[in-house]
Amino acid sequence: MGQQEKVSTSLAGAVSEGISASLAAVDAELDRRYPGDPGTRQPVHTVYVPGNVFDAGTVRSWGDQALAALDEHAPDAASFAAVLGLSDDLAEDVYGRVRAKLEREPIEDLRVDFEDGYGGDDEDRDAARAARLISEAYATGTAAPYTGIRMKCMEAAVRDRGIRTTDVFLTGLLEHGGLPEGLVLTLPKVTYPEQVTAFVRLLEAFEKAHGLDAGRLGFEIQIETSQAILAADGTAAVARMIGAAEGRATGLHYGTFDYSACLGVSAAYQASDHPAADHAKAIMQVAAAGTGVRVSDGSTNVLPVGSTAHVHEAWRLHYGLTRRALARAYYQGWDMHPGHIPTRYAAVFAFYREGFETAAKRLSAYANHAGGDVMDEPATAKALSSYLLRGIDCGALDTAEVDALTGLTRADLDRFAAPRRGDLTASAE
Repeated sequence: MGQQEKVSTSLAGAVSEGISASLAAVDAELDRRYPGDPGTRQPVHTVYVPGNVFDAGTVRSWGDQALAALDEHAPDAASFAAVLGLSDDLAEDVYGRVRAKLEREPIEDLRVDFEDGYGGDDEDRDAARAARLISEAYATGTAAPYTGIRMKCMEAAVRDRGIRTTDVFLTGLLEHGGLPEGLVLTLPKVTYPEQVTAFVRLLEAFEKAHGLDAGRLGFEIQIETSQAILAADGTAAVARMIGAAEGRATGLHYGTFDYSACLGVSAAYQASDHPAADHAKAIMQVAAAGTGVRVSDGSTNVLPVGSTAHVHEAWRLHYGLTRRALARAYYQGWDMHPGHIPTRYAAVFAFYREGFETAAKRLSAYANHAGGDVMDEPATAKALSSYLLRGIDCGALDTAEVDALTGLTRADLDRFAAPRRGDLTASAE
C-alpha cells in the first residue's frame, strides 16, 4: 500500500453547522413538496363508463367485447402484428399476452362517470348503486384493481350536485364494507387552486364525520382548461393545484377534447398529439415531477367499430398514440371503448418487451458494479428499475424472467426505484 495521504481543512465545523441551519427550512420544504414517486402500481389506462350504464358485469363485458373484436378483425398473432407493425420476434408473445390480459384483467382502472348528463334523484340512485356494486366486486375479487367515480366539478352551477354525489357514493361504500384500497376519485374541470382546496375541505369533513384517518381520501385533478395550465398572472396554475391538494393529489389527467376546445382547436385536429396537447402535458409533467403525483394522457375519439378496414385504421392510430405517449413518460391514458383495449395492451406490452433485455442487463451491471458500454448513475438505475416494475405490474414482463436476467428480487427493484433523496445526487461508485 502507498503512503497515506494527509488531509487538511481550513474551516471550523461551525461553518458547516451554520450552513445546515440556514437551509433547514429548505430541507423540510423539499421533503414535503417532493417526496418522490409513491412506488405503488400505476394503471396503464383509465376506462370511463357513464353512471347509468355501469353494472356488475361491466369489467367482464369490456373484456369479452375486446376479445370478440380480436376474433373478428385479428384472429391470430400474424394478422394482429401486420396491422400494428409488430416485429416477428414480438408478434406471438404480445398477442398471447394481450389475449391473456383481456381474459384475466381487462380493465386496470375504472371510473364511473357522474360528470355529464343527469342529476337529481336519478344521480342519487345511480351513485348509491355504484357504491354497492363496487363493494360487491371488491369482495368477490371481480373488481378492476382501481375503481372510483368522477363527480361534477366545483363550479357554481353544479357544485352542490358534485358534493352530494361524492357524499352519496362514499357513504354507500362505508355502508357496504368500507373504502377499498383501490378507490380513486376524479375532480374534473379544475381552473383555480381554490377549487382543489375546496375539495380537500370536503374530504376532510367526510373523514371527520366517519372517524377515518386524516388523508385517507385522495383524488386526481383533471386538466381540461387553459387556465389550469397558465394562470392569469402568468404562473403555472397546475403547480399550485398540487400544493393546494395538501398531499391528497394522486394524479393529473389531461382532458384531450375539452382542453383543445378551450384553445379553439377545430374538431378535426383535436388529438393527444396536437402541439397544444404536448405543451399542456409538458407543463403538467414538470409541475408533477418529484411530487408523487402522476400524469395521465388523454384519449382518442376515433372508435374501432364497423368494417375491418376501419377497425384496423383506428387500431393503428390508437397504437401509435399510445407508443408515442409511453416514449414521453406518460404511462397512463384513457380508453373510451372496449375496442381500444387490445391496442392499449399491445402497445404497452411491446414497449416493455422491446426494451426488457437491455434495461435488465444495464441494471444488473450497475447493481454488480460490473461496468459496461454505458456509464449509469443512481438516477438512471431508478429509471431502469421503475421501467421493469411497470412491465411486471401490467403483465408485459414476468417476475421470473426479470429475476433471471437481473439477479435482483422484487424487493431489490423496489429499493432501486425509490432511493433516498441524497442517493440520487451521489455518484455511482
